[in-house]
Amino acid sequence: MTTFDKREEGFEAKFAHDEELRFLAVARRNKLLGAWAASLLDLEGAEAQAYTLTLIEPEYLGKSDERLILKVIADLKAKGIERSAPEAAAKCQELLAKAVAEIEAGR
Repeated sequence: MTTFDKREEGFEAKFAHDEELRFLAVARRNKLLGAWAASLLDLEGAEAQAYTLTLIEPEYLGKSDERLILKVIADLKAKGIERSAPEAAAKCQELLAKAVAEIEAGR
């Protein structure tokens, strides 16, 4: 194996690791967002858990957060709670940072 091959293999391994970390962070962020929205919706126990699980379905774990944000805003609006897209997006970013910190800390 040449030095170039080893280097390429290293880049591929790093890419795979980074993608796995991104997926885990987004899934955790979505769980945190679900818990946040559930608390605003006055959901508790099994209802809150069920709502949170809807946000970790594959359609909300993609590269774009637009569908996730629209769903949360629509769910809140259905209960008379107004939140703007920028507010929800800011909450997503805040919770993503928290999720990454938790993963890196091994929690």
